[in-house]
Amino acid sequence: MPASILITGPARSGKSEFAERLIRQHHNDVVYIATAFQNRNDHEWQARIAKHRDRRPPAWKTIESPRDLVGSIRACNNQVVPPCVLIDSLGTWVANWLEDDIAAWKNEYDDLISEIATYQGLIICVAEETGWGVVPAYATGRLFRDRLGKLTRQTAAIVDQAYLVVAGYAIDLKQVGVAIDA
Repeated sequence: MPASILITGPARSGKSEFAERLIRQHHNDVVYIATAFQNRNDHEWQARIAKHRDRRPPAWKTIESPRDLVGSIRACNNQVVPPCVLIDSLGTWVANWLEDDIAAWKNEYDDLISEIATYQGLIICVAEETGWGVVPAYATGRLFRDRLGKLTRQTAAIVDQAYLVVAGYAIDLKQVGVAIDA
């Protein structure tokens, strides 16, 4: 099993299920890092979170980390035997940083890439692909798309395996794809 994996694709494609399946096949000691903010007033959002929660085995530890993803990964890496980490998702984490200035974002971005690259156990990152449609007409939408696109591309460059999940099928990008130098 590789030490680092990126799983990306569009909404409702099966990314999270694929990540969970990979971990279940090979690991018992799992930390699931959820990046979503809890919003008790949004019942549809709560239902989505519950669906993810209900799929996880009870033995998995869950850390809710909407902003301090770097600190959560670092805490796992500092354990005597680092657990397998599943981050779901990078897109939600990026959205939680949209209101911060460029310097704060750059620091978090750089720290996250470093933590993923140096993690001593298996780390799996789930990320959404958002740039397949029109360019958003509003600045925040463009900022989100650009930040997530750059983060996903950089993460794919440093992980051992990268998968694109579309319509319930996973494609091994590093096996069939050609890397493009940035």
